[in-house]
Amino acid sequence: MNAITQTVQTLSATVGGQALEEQQQYLTFMLSGETYAIGILRIKEIIQYGQLTEVPRMPDFILGVINLRGAVVPVIDLSARFGKPPTSIGRRNCIIIIEVAIGEETQSVGVMVDAVNAVLEIPACEIEPAPTFGTHIRADFIAGMGKINGKFVIILNIQHVLSMDNMAELATVGSTSASELALAE
Repeated sequence: MNAITQTVQTLSATVGGQALEEQQQYLTFMLSGETYAIGILRIKEIIQYGQLTEVPRMPDFILGVINLRGAVVPVIDLSARFGKPPTSIGRRNCIIIIEVAIGEETQSVGVMVDAVNAVLEIPACEIEPAPTFGTHIRADFIAGMGKINGKFVIILNIQHVLSMDNMAELATVGSTSASELALAE
């Protein structure tokens, strides 16, 4: 897993200020038996699942928070966010740390996935528009459908997935200090 994290960091450093459409590199991962992808410019790092603190009265898809080098980072179960059964915990589960814009600020959010696959380059000519029907998740969560070796990969519009109606709750969780969380337990 460290090799994947280093690859993501290296690729992020080499693409510099290029727009997402130009760089075409995506981190692919598994979730409920399907392959998804996120543009690497949004990804800060990939960590092993563990040390999660549950926060009371959160929606089912918010698993809790983690302490990431002193910062409180909310963690979302993407499977539950998509309306599927919650992800079962196994040894390959990872948390992908993603930066999302909330108004003028950026917030780090963790998304739990079944397993991380690889960083792939998907040419723009191999990306189809999001389908209007027939997917297991909301169409507005999909940025496009990438073709890799004859199979489709769902490219997520992660900003939209994580900035919907519950983003205000995430911001509240993210702004809670670690000492307040310790007192709540």
